[in-house]
Amino acid sequence: MAASLGATPGGYTPVEKTSKGNTVENEINVESQEQEKILSPDFLSTDQINELLSESIDDIQQTLEKILNFKNVKICFKEAIVLDYYVSGFLWSKGMEFSIIQYSKFMTLLHMLLHNLSTLHMTLEENIKWIGEVMAEIGPSNEQKDEEWNTFDVKQANAIIDYIKISLFQHYKLYEFLFYSTREEIVIGTEQVIEVVKASSFLFPEPLEEGISFDIYSTFIEPEPTLDIDKKSLDRKQHLEEAHLEADTSEEDPLAHFTIEDIKSLLGQVTDEILINIQNEINEKLQIREEAFHARIEKLKKA
Repeated sequence: MAASLGATPGGYTPVEKTSKGNTVENEINVESQEQEKILSPDFLSTDQINELLSESIDDIQQTLEKILNFKNVKICFKEAIVLDYYVSGFLWSKGMEFSIIQYSKFMTLLHMLLHNLSTLHMTLEENIKWIGEVMAEIGPSNEQKDEEWNTFDVKQANAIIDYIKISLFQHYKLYEFLFYSTREEIVIGTEQVIEVVKASSFLFPEPLEEGISFDIYSTFIEPEPTLDIDKKSLDRKQHLEEAHLEADTSEEDPLAHFTIEDIKSLLGQVTDEILINIQNEINEKLQIREEAFHARIEKLKKA
């Protein structure tokens, strides 16, 4: 981009001009100012990065949740996915053992990629082109640049590209659906409130008898018996005693007041009635069978 500079034996450095009339020295200053703007401002400050490095995984998630100002991570699917995006990225960079400036640039890079997708509506091809231009500035280069601007070496730059490929680019359509598509609120449960009529002597309704054991209910909750209940229980007890006495009296022998002759006479009458009924039934069956035989004989005669 800029012409290389050479030193004369006398120590004088010549000033070489570009086609537009600007000096090489001015162009280098412009290039330095552009490089300072790359991935600025930082997504995480130095203090925040040092704090995250000393925390556990759960604490890292809670800290990033506060930084992102997420309030409904447990019930909002979008916030949960974005939080996981940043937490996973920081834990991956922690495994890479980056320096503080590398942590800062990498997390800002993740933030800008998601910003390009969600806010600027960049396509996958546009975002890939963008990261290529950024990595050309903060990554290794064949040009003779100041080492101050080479934030990542070749191995780290390749690892970053691979991570972004599997974490964001591979699921780009899903992230687009997450940010662009409107989702209906689905009710997966309903809350019902049941109000029980309060008793006049209690400030609060009694708990349901079905929800606790009988021992606890009978000991602490069951109301004391009133006069009406005592009267009903006494009447019931008296009724049971009377029924018991009637059952005792009914156990006496019903034939105790009859003589043997009365019993024989009664049994004879019953036996005669039974025998007469049996005899009449037999006579009817014989008559029916006799009529059937006569009918068959008449048919044979006619034949």
